[in-house]
Amino acid sequence: MRVVLAGASGFIGQYLYDRFTADGHTVARIGRSGPDAAWGETAAITEVVNGADVVVNLAGKSVNCRYTARNRAELLRSRLDTTAELAAAIAAAPQPPRLWLNSSTATIYRHAEDRAQTESAGEIGSGFSVGVATAWERAFFDPVLPMTRRVALRMAIVLGDGSVMPPLVRLARVGLGGAQLDGRWFATASRRAAGTVHEFRARGGRQRFSWIHIADVWGAIQFLIDHPEIEGAVNLSSPTPTDSRGFMRMLRRVLRVPIGIPTPRFVLELGSIAIRTETELVLKSRWVAPERLLESGYRFEYPELEPALRQILR
Repeated sequence: MRVVLAGASGFIGQYLYDRFTADGHTVARIGRSGPDAAWGETAAITEVVNGADVVVNLAGKSVNCRYTARNRAELLRSRLDTTAELAAAIAAAPQPPRLWLNSSTATIYRHAEDRAQTESAGEIGSGFSVGVATAWERAFFDPVLPMTRRVALRMAIVLGDGSVMPPLVRLARVGLGGAQLDGRWFATASRRAAGTVHEFRARGGRQRFSWIHIADVWGAIQFLIDHPEIEGAVNLSSPTPTDSRGFMRMLRRVLRVPIGIPTPRFVLELGSIAIRTETELVLKSRWVAPERLLESGYRFEYPELEPALRQILR
């Protein structure tokens, strides 16, 4: 196949690039500095996507940052502008790609402790992060592109050799691998107005932790390429989510660390300020089910957490 990867410099993008090239596919990359086309060079991007079999767009600033006004603007801009530019390039291409897969996020759903959120019955949440996700999907689905099938990949937390795993492993190894405990915390008026305040809900580390092994991100993408009847939003998440307590307990078991001290909300808040991130990333209850993948017959390579962690950490 001819594959176009946009925003391929990160953890997931590099993994997909390696897998596509290892399978013998021709891969062109779009990024801030190319190498095959750069953002802002719409004519060059049009040339790259013309005649492609599949476009995979992962572009967007990492959410692992402090939600200042500047970062909020960049989180939104980096997703909307790149998606809009790809849409314009595809619309202008004489031979538009047959399939466009665009990154999205399972954060689009509400904080859920009562039931799993599926594509058919999931409820969209509220707040800044959800607003970014919904605007991102509108920018993806709204343009009229009749020759190109589109799928939004609503990804849960991706587990692999990078991203979220190294800091969690370091915490567990020094005995701090307990659950992340929610609690009450003050909020300024400006953060409430911006929608960046995490409200205290889940108790005792019971916030749900939906995840997917990076090999199943690859597997799901291959499955979607091979199933032209699937379009729209698709949840990329393991069928067996856990919660914060369960995830950290399993991580300690795999690492053979007997003790894990829980981390209360006030420590998380102070720590997030110090390392420039947000507590929402670990305290929001993300309970997502891959309804469409399962109903269509996709078989997960890593449906269970323990084998997934052992493969990553061995």
